[in-house]
Amino acid sequence: MTRRGLTLAAAESCTGGLVSHRLTNVPGSSFYFLGGVVAYANQTKLELLGVQTSTLDSHGAVSEETVLEMASGARRTLHADIGIATSGIAGPGGATPSKPVGLVWIALSATDASTALSAIYPGDRLAVKEQSAQAAFQLLLDYLTSTP
Repeated sequence: MTRRGLTLAAAESCTGGLVSHRLTNVPGSSFYFLGGVVAYANQTKLELLGVQTSTLDSHGAVSEETVLEMASGARRTLHADIGIATSGIAGPGGATPSKPVGLVWIALSATDASTALSAIYPGDRLAVKEQSAQAAFQLLLDYLTSTP
C-alpha cells in the first residue's frame, strides 16, 4: 500500500473492529490506513456508510449488496482509494435457514474494481471473526497483486 501510494478504509460489522485492529498492529500503517467504521447496527450502516434502506430491506445486512455498499461507503466517507467491508453472522445466534451461523460477506471497493465474496466459516464466534478478517486481507492482497 505504501509503495503504491494507496490509502485504505474499513467498514466492519461482524468483525467488530478486528480488521482495523490488525491493520494498526503493523508499524507504519498510518501511511495508508485512514480509519474504520464499526457499523454493527443497521442504522449506522445507513447513516455513516450510505447503505440504502432498500438494500437492507430487500437483501438484509448479511448480503453481497449490503457489503458492497459498505465498502464503497467507507471509501467515500474516509476519502480512501480502497474500501474493505465485512458483514456476517458470527453466532451463536442470528441464523436463518438461508443464512447460517458462520456466513460472512466480504467486499472491496476501489475506483477501478468492486468485488465481493462469501464463505461459511466453521467454529465459534471468535473463530468466525478471525477467519473473516483474514479473508478481508486476502481479498485486499489479491486486488493489489492483480492490478498494476
